[in-house]
Amino acid sequence: MPLILKVQNLSVSFNDQEVIGDLSFELEQGKTLGIVGPNGAGKTVLFRALLGLIPHKGSVHWAKEAKIGYVPQKLTVERELPLTVGEFLEFKSKNKDKESIFRALKSVEPRWHDEYHLENHLLKKRLGILSGGEFQKVLVAWTIMDEPTVLLLDEPAAGVDIGGEESIYSLIHKLQKERELTILLISHDLHVVYHYTDEVMCLNKTMLCHGIPEEALTKESLSQLYGKDTSVYLHKHSEF
Repeated sequence: MPLILKVQNLSVSFNDQEVIGDLSFELEQGKTLGIVGPNGAGKTVLFRALLGLIPHKGSVHWAKEAKIGYVPQKLTVERELPLTVGEFLEFKSKNKDKESIFRALKSVEPRWHDEYHLENHLLKKRLGILSGGEFQKVLVAWTIMDEPTVLLLDEPAAGVDIGGEESIYSLIHKLQKERELTILLISHDLHVVYHYTDEVMCLNKTMLCHGIPEEALTKESLSQLYGKDTSVYLHKHSEF
């Protein structure tokens, strides 16, 4: 498969303190890359560098056909924010096209296939009263309305209960297969990484491991990543 991303000698510093140092990796089109590491390891900073949002040294080269969608870590929305799901999605829709909104919502949740329900219930809900899982799915719907070829997902199930986590990751898996997406996924859940990603990168300011999860995530590499006295618990999910 052709490369969709090539990163060479990437370094990011804030106030003369290096956050990411001399990072190089490649990603083939259609693959899923999991990124794991402790808090403060530079995972979200890496995404910001890949999106061109912050200054960096080294090079980030996306293939010409790459069209990037980004789902950030869980956003906090005030319950009283006077913005409905419909209004939020209309910001993304050209000419406030209801059909594109319906298509995106139907793609992320089978229960949302009833257009009457969407029109008269979900689209009229304020963002702030959605459940964690509903809000994350609305964020994904907002992102795929642009028909991206690449998704950057930063802890997409953060703040969602275990049942909701499984639903979010099943959704990501379904979209990846249906749309042949390339996905970069930051996750704390090593079970998801083992069973869902093609490759994994262990990041703690620099790359500590990179490869197929079963080969890269050894006891030694995890001890180096999280500390020798750290126990890593794998959540039990059903197979995707």
